[in-house]
Amino acid sequence: MAKKIGVLLSGCGVFDGSEIHEAVLTMLFLDQARAEIICMAPDIPQVHVIDHITQKEMNESRNVLVESARIARGEIKKLSDVQVDDLDGLIIPGGFGSAKNLSDFAFKGPGGEVNPDVKRLIDDMVTANKPIGALCIAPATVAMALKDKSPVLTIGSDEQTIDALQALGVKHTVCAVDEIAVDNNNKIVSTPAYMLGPDISHVAIGIEKLVKQVLSMV
Repeated sequence: MAKKIGVLLSGCGVFDGSEIHEAVLTMLFLDQARAEIICMAPDIPQVHVIDHITQKEMNESRNVLVESARIARGEIKKLSDVQVDDLDGLIIPGGFGSAKNLSDFAFKGPGGEVNPDVKRLIDDMVTANKPIGALCIAPATVAMALKDKSPVLTIGSDEQTIDALQALGVKHTVCAVDEIAVDNNNKIVSTPAYMLGPDISHVAIGIEKLVKQVLSMV
């Protein structure tokens, strides 16, 4: 039986949604491992829309699920319809959407909140002893959801973000782009990805290690 791994997306594009390279590399390595990929996203409006050329906010609105479907080639589920029993593991690519749409960490830091369906699924995965992978800034949302469990996580080496995570009770591990942090107690794996970069080939190394580690923990 193929292992069923959820990929939780947060839109389409690094500045207001999922980081596309990270999402696609995650799915590539899952597919190469013959895992069944279940893409999902919350059916909610994006916080805002960013022009990825100018990096300025645009006067329009988009839907997180609809935008995420671009990456998933239309094969995507509404997060509210996904239950822990549907999955063997969960991976959350980064991009600012993971800290804007899945939670409001990008705006409120450790005092923010997690989308209720995102928190439900993360909580249920940990309770069921099923692994979670988080890339780039996505560990911040995982930290907010699991702040009572003192998770071991990495976002690379950015001191301001590390301080914010430690305020949530995170045991932070400084990692290079090609390294992963493993929390065996909570079954959480994280890697810095584009928090460090500098390019897709370096980012790919850490993501491949994360995918393999998550699958090994199923």
